[in-house]
Amino acid sequence: MSADVKAAVAGELEASGQLAGYHLLPATKADMYRRLGRADEAAACYREALGLASTDAERRYLSRRLEETGA
Repeated sequence: MSADVKAAVAGELEASGQLAGYHLLPATKADMYRRLGRADEAAACYREALGLASTDAERRYLSRRLEETGA
């Protein structure tokens, strides 16, 4: 499955509202955007995921990924 298709699936999950407030949904979208070379969109999604993450370990991981986007 291509990154474009995976990003579309993540978008459909978001639109459904079933995973609203779950930090791994924007983190997944961020990863897909990163793989597609869309750093600004990836950074926005990593920031969203950071705001939803509940543990320090998750926040550290997401912060590192955010830094990798260059944002």
